Amino acid sequence: MENIIFSLSTVHLHGSAFYDFLGLRKRFFVDQLGWDIPHDDQVEMDQYDNPLAQYSLVLRDGEVIGGARAMSTEARWGAHTYMLRDAVEGKLTDIPADIMATKVHKKSMWECTRLVMSDDLRTHAERSACLQLIVSGLIEVSAQNGATDLMSLSPLPLMRALRQMGFAAERIGEPYRNDDGRQYAVLSMPAARKPALTPAATHRAQPTAVHAPSVK
Repeated sequence: MENIIFSLSTVHLHGSAFYDFLGLRKRFFVDQLGWDIPHDDQVEMDQYDNPLAQYSLVLRDGEVIGGARAMSTEARWGAHTYMLRDAVEGKLTDIPADIMATKVHKKSMWECTRLVMSDDLRTHAERSACLQLIVSGLIEVSAQNGATDLMSLSPLPLMRALRQMGFAAERIGEPYRNDDGRQYAVLSMPAARKPALTPAATHRAQPTAVHAPSVK
């Protein structure tokens, strides 16, 4: 497995990896969970996939098997800021407006969204390794841009998984049950890692494509 991090300005250095990540998101969030979010027959893509977003993906043998998106809580693109703030302001009807007690707007806090891993990861060890690489990439790219903390609206079991890997995740909001049957809450953790527990990212950009098109 290898980790790549990029924004839309460098997405061309990684072949079809970004498009395949959007496809992985569609298969999970739309096809499996039934979320009512923008998509077509192939991919899912929303208003937060804009030039302010950063991405951390994991590849195995050239195939995207996991990834997530990160954005500063200072971000603003047109009428939108970041997902949780837009929810608090009532712009996203599928997320409770009281999901956070206050709006966060500071350079030191970044929001992570659309965390997904492929069903091709069959074992706990494979999924753990993939998750560590995704989170390591999120930490790296956000810290490079001045972040000291990360937050996300995530399924509750993710907090335990992150803690087992050495990440100091904690719940900072009250949980709620979504229409997909899962419980979610806002989680927060320092943008830091314990090197002994977390694999190093291998995200160096290459001048040619590093990801072959997916046939799925």
